[in-house]
This record gives sequence, C-alpha cells and structure tokens, in this order.
Amino acid sequence: MSNWTTAELDELDDAYEIRVAGSRRDGSLRSFRIIWHVVVDGALYARSVNGPDAGWYVGVQRQMTGAIQWGGSQRDVVYVDDPSHDDAVDEAYRAKYGNGSPTKALNREPARGTTLRIDAK
Repeated sequence: MSNWTTAELDELDDAYEIRVAGSRRDGSLRSFRIIWHVVVDGALYARSVNGPDAGWYVGVQRQMTGAIQWGGSQRDVVYVDDPSHDDAVDEAYRAKYGNGSPTKALNREPARGTTLRIDAK
C-alpha cells in the first residue's frame, strides 16, 4: 500500500511543508507546488486548501501519479482519493498546524472532500 519507510514517514511528519507535482500523460512532471500534509496511521495525507479547482489538485487528478519533494528528498508517488481517515486527518492538521484559518479551511468543505493518501511507488 504505502511503501514509505519508517524513516521517510518520520521525516515527512517532521517537515512543515512538502512540494507535490502530478504527472503528465508523457510521464513528465507538472510544476511542484507547496502544500501542507499530515501522517496518519502510517500513511501520508494531503488536501487542497482551495478545494478541487486548485491547479495542483486538478493536475494530480488527471493521472493520479507524480512526485513529492521534502527536505532534499524526492520520491515518485501514487495519489489515492481516500476519505476513510478524514476525522483523524482533521485532528492531525490541528495538531501539526494549529487551529488558525488555514487549518480550519483544510478541515471543512470543499477542502475536506479533496483528501488524498499519497503512496510511495
């Protein structure tokens, strides 16, 4: 499923932001965009604060593959629509980023409807 190493998940959990990119049909990567993310139950999750119309999210949805970057590392990934842990993801965002306006936006619709699990290839 996730294919992340424990060390990678620890690094990702500690990282404040990651950069995500979706793949084009030819396999090249779209532009990387900075987003907030959380680790829940041994998996990496992210949401689009601007909902399903945000450019990076639309790009990811086209092929559901791409790459992420964090702390000098890069890894090819598969993006999976996965609302199964939404309540835990909400809590993880609050724990990691506080309860300010950006977190509140991530934890309500339409952002909540964009929950992606990001699995390493």
